[in-house]
Amino acid sequence: MKRISLFCRMICISMTLALVSCEVVDNVAKSSEGEGDTTYVDLEKVAGILAAVPLMQTHLDEVHDAVSSSSGNGYDEEYTMRHLFGNPGAGVGDKDVRSGSEYTDPLWKLIDRHVRSIAATKASGIDDPDMFLKMLTESDVQIYWPYSEQWNGKDMPVITFDPEDGARTNTGYRIKVEHDGSRHVEKVVVDEATAMEVPVWVVNRNTDSGYTSLEMLRREDPAWGEGGGAIIINPSKDRTSQVKSGSGMKTLVLKEFTMNRNYDSWFAGASEFFVKIGYLDNFTASTEAEMRLYNPMVTDFMIVVKRNQVGVPQPFNAILVTDWSDQVESCAFMITEDDGGTQTEWTSKAKVFVAGKSYGVEITIPLNIRDDVVWRGQLASRWFEESKDEAWPFGDVELTFDIL
Repeated sequence: MKRISLFCRMICISMTLALVSCEVVDNVAKSSEGEGDTTYVDLEKVAGILAAVPLMQTHLDEVHDAVSSSSGNGYDEEYTMRHLFGNPGAGVGDKDVRSGSEYTDPLWKLIDRHVRSIAATKASGIDDPDMFLKMLTESDVQIYWPYSEQWNGKDMPVITFDPEDGARTNTGYRIKVEHDGSRHVEKVVVDEATAMEVPVWVVNRNTDSGYTSLEMLRREDPAWGEGGGAIIINPSKDRTSQVKSGSGMKTLVLKEFTMNRNYDSWFAGASEFFVKIGYLDNFTASTEAEMRLYNPMVTDFMIVVKRNQVGVPQPFNAILVTDWSDQVESCAFMITEDDGGTQTEWTSKAKVFVAGKSYGVEITIPLNIRDDVVWRGQLASRWFEESKDEAWPFGDVELTFDIL
């Protein structure tokens, strides 16, 4: 679903030597699309509607503009129904309102006319067209166009939908336009190889528009840097001002992230990984009593990697820990691939040195019950020092760290 995106969340955690506490992590997640409505709309029905409407070149251009804009904003190649009806041609993350006049007869008008024309038939399953269109607009349904950058600018798409059962193939609708202008739709079997060869629109559900991508953060605040070969600087002036020369504080950076396999069905889009690290930031306690002044922290990043980026290192260059003290012996670390479900938690420990003794710090890190746990455990400060600038396997992903 995009190049790379990132967010940090507010998480409550506990420490063995202190009361339960809450810590606000820098750059708390911001929603670029609002909370969103999870109104349920049948994906197969929407795919059938898209296959039935008289798509023209202007509609292909509209969808391609939207998915290209989403991708450029750091999201997947997606066109949400919210934008299709309310802001034609806009991608996820777009702030400027586009004019619908940019497109001749925008796609939403085709859908609107078609739904109203079939609503009276029993086969449509649509009793109230106004209610159906409202539900569609407010739903999490979207058009996902994998490998859209390969489109030749003219071929009609094959339209399919996410069967939501992990299948690798599904029925698709191929639109064929004859020389005389007549058209017909034929059913075909669609798999990911098809999407690599011809344009395929997948009707699926959006899962990432509520998060602010790394690309959007860079645009909003230049302090985030350019990415790529440059380190992204945490824009929190209050925190960075606490670091003094010779204080023994270091900065832990995640430089690169490589996905070695796709976790989900291709119909669902890219894989969404969450990198979670629990630690004590800016830790300088010299007595057990002073330890009570420190709150454990959990930093939680989301990294979304497109399907065609398997095996390709993605430059991330984001700070995981701003003020890593020499007294911190280890941290709790976990990578999950998001599959949703009820939230549960993983309890682990970080360790710190105080007055020559090692103390365990209990940290609770949230995850969902259906998530794939890619890797979890404890990482030692010494390991980061000895392994920096090298790619190391963590399950089916590889990470490159630096500690400055």
